[in-house]
Amino acid sequence: METKELNFLENKADEIRRKTIDTIGYLGVGHIGGALSVVDVLTLLYYRHMDVSPHDPKKKNRDKLVLSKGHAGPTLYSILADKGFFPEEWLHTLNKCGTNLPSHCDMNRTPGIDMTTGSLGQGISAAVGLALANRLDGIDKKVYLIIGDGESQEGQVWEGAMSAAQFGLNNLIAFTDFNKMQIDGYICDIMNLEDLGAKWESFGWAVQRVDGHDLQMMDKAIAEAQKEQSRPSMIILDTVKGKGAFFAEGKLESHNMNFTYEMAREACERLNNNITFKTNR
Repeated sequence: METKELNFLENKADEIRRKTIDTIGYLGVGHIGGALSVVDVLTLLYYRHMDVSPHDPKKKNRDKLVLSKGHAGPTLYSILADKGFFPEEWLHTLNKCGTNLPSHCDMNRTPGIDMTTGSLGQGISAAVGLALANRLDGIDKKVYLIIGDGESQEGQVWEGAMSAAQFGLNNLIAFTDFNKMQIDGYICDIMNLEDLGAKWESFGWAVQRVDGHDLQMMDKAIAEAQKEQSRPSMIILDTVKGKGAFFAEGKLESHNMNFTYEMAREACERLNNNITFKTNR
């Protein structure tokens, strides 16, 4: 990736992070942690890799995304609004009565959403179906899937993993948002997933593991996955929950938390000033 494009994507990711914080902060409560940990990968997909158009969001010959961890919807909404799928004014209607932007993704209500999600574990089944449908229809496009680490404790995830490998779905590229936390605690304490890469490899997937906040590394991993000829791909992203919000970064309570709009505006201002935060267990 050339420096100019990398700079554009880094600035765009910062912008989307601010929009996401503002969107949830305006409501005053939401899944800020898991929304912010996927900002970078979603930015990379929608501004560099995916063939989608706000002028024809339902066109048959397009790439599709299944955000299986549907509670991260506000990040995807921020991107879709920025790309012109719907007015940015909608963002401040998040999860309010009559909104087109529910807290979890809904393909029947939001332009640009390819699959309704929120019931954890089900997204991979939908993605497998979409990838199979593309093959049957002769559509040479990718289906991208993002699952959570806590979600990966669901048995249905591994049924889907077996199916994708069985059918040789090289048009399916999945990501695990491995921020190491879930609603009840740390992943390693609730139900340890490691060695996560070895698990996916044993199910017949091509596996890579990269820093989920490094656009250059993720870009190379996606390019490699796009070359796969006979296997689905899993790219494990090591991420930080709540990345970029001073009140949420690295905190268990950020899964779904209350915070004021003043806190949101302060977080956006700190991001404008390039102040970063690191919180470790």
